[in-house]
Amino acid sequence: MEARVSSGLQLPNWVSTEKTARKPSGSLQLFRKYGGQRLYHMPVTRCSRAKERFHGFVALKVSCVSENHKASVLESQSSPAFLDESEIIKASSCISFTNVRMHEATLSKAEEVEPNLDGRSLYLVGMMGSGKTTVGRVLSEALRYSFLDCDALIEDAVGGSTVADIFKIHGESFFRDNETEVLKKLSSMHQLVVSTGGGAVVRPVNWRHMRKGISIWLDVPLEALARRIVAVGTGSRPLLNHGDGDPYTKTMKLLSTLFEHRGEAYANADVRVSLENMAAKLGYEDVSDISPTAIAIEALIQIEHFLMR
Repeated sequence: MEARVSSGLQLPNWVSTEKTARKPSGSLQLFRKYGGQRLYHMPVTRCSRAKERFHGFVALKVSCVSENHKASVLESQSSPAFLDESEIIKASSCISFTNVRMHEATLSKAEEVEPNLDGRSLYLVGMMGSGKTTVGRVLSEALRYSFLDCDALIEDAVGGSTVADIFKIHGESFFRDNETEVLKKLSSMHQLVVSTGGGAVVRPVNWRHMRKGISIWLDVPLEALARRIVAVGTGSRPLLNHGDGDPYTKTMKLLSTLFEHRGEAYANADVRVSLENMAAKLGYEDVSDISPTAIAIEALIQIEHFLMR
């Protein structure tokens, strides 16, 4: 049967390019690890809006915390926050959110980048499990853009069927045709952060649509992807949900095959965010220790560099 685009393919009526209101920041908890212990607990009691790049004054109440002792306040004072980009990224990786949805560093960088985007949308590309949806939501909140997931739009258009069911019932070509139609519709819109499917990059026509915005490749080592996918199961991943053997070995083999076909296509992205490079810079052994917020900040930094070329 010839593959075709779903006749019911429409963007949901909640899709809007209007910016959402940014909520004020609340308290933050920062942890610095040493020898497996949490040494510092620093709730932010007051933050002034940064007027220049990451410059401002932050009032911190510093508490000492160990595994066996309650926190005790050491000091509370206003301190200048002159942080370079690497310090901001590393700090964000240690932040545990309470009532805030985005910390000050992300908002500050987003405020610098957003005017230069001129309303252009952002398209996140990368292998399955690379965090496109999670990081995309962080970016959309920081930039006050709307967030959309291509797979979710396709599922809605095909009557609520899951991606796995669409592949099983209609085949991959049907799914890819609908994916292309979704990207075509989204390319005429502005101020979006779009999470694309892992295979969206294989069709040149999709790149023509995404070139109307800025594409960002989340480059995650295959070993880390395999661990993530195995941890949650492959049932929702139609291209991985077959074959026998050890789950990790099987997943790693299939991911390697997929990357062989897609690697060059991913490299067409305007911006590359390498988690391996980030981990080396931050001193992490495991890229999974890097928070989505830190990845979003790195993406904004790389977007800024791209816009300056």
